[in-house]
Amino acid sequence: MPPAQRKPRPRSYDPAKARAAVMAQLAHVREAAAGLDEAQLALPTRLGECTVRELIARIALGVGLVARLVEEPAPPAREITAVDWVIKASRAETGAGDADTALIPLLDDVADRFAALAATPPDRLLAAPSGAIRLDDFLVTRCVELAVHTDDLAAALGAEIRYDRQALANATRLLADALAAKAPGGSVEVRIPPFAVVQCVAGPRHTRGTPPNVVETDPLTWLRLATGRTDWVTALDAAAISASGERADISAHLPLVE
Repeated sequence: MPPAQRKPRPRSYDPAKARAAVMAQLAHVREAAAGLDEAQLALPTRLGECTVRELIARIALGVGLVARLVEEPAPPAREITAVDWVIKASRAETGAGDADTALIPLLDDVADRFAALAATPPDRLLAAPSGAIRLDDFLVTRCVELAVHTDDLAAALGAEIRYDRQALANATRLLADALAAKAPGGSVEVRIPPFAVVQCVAGPRHTRGTPPNVVETDPLTWLRLATGRTDWVTALDAAAISASGERADISAHLPLVE
């Protein structure tokens, strides 16, 4: 009988770096929003009927949720981790943005309220919609939402929007860890350079040399796969994924966020 596979230790994230990453990526979104005219704000996005204006408001609400939850009473006990949040969360968790919102004042207000939380202990429990979660874990989930929605915004506008390196790294790593938790095992190695490498999928475990089953992609393609913005076949056809080995097709485990 093969030896039992040990559960990987949870990845740790520096809360100060996560806070800074959220602030930096929110600033990049504000920079993109500041130059938009009414016609651009009315453009559709890949989020159903959500317009660019509503998407930007949704981004603000996702970050603003941190301050709102800190203002509420702490729940009695931790219920979920950041990885659990990925598996349990839905895209609509933070709600839709208001089409009549004044976006730049909203983004500035959210940034100010978020910055004021710097002294809040990282182990403070928050009653998030998906379950009670530590502040430091929740900050990493904000990196995921910011990175994914920045990509949504860029796609809608047909423009490039800057990514904070730490925000993109945190989002990539958390979604990779969620894959390893959803499909535990060691038969497939998923590489997302330069940020993450995880092993997943039950089967023969690789121990040395080049793994027989390898998937490799870039961070933005990974975010799109993990959140259903693209699918396995489309990414393969576009040569955005390389997959080698008979077990390397991980499409059955994607997307991670429904």
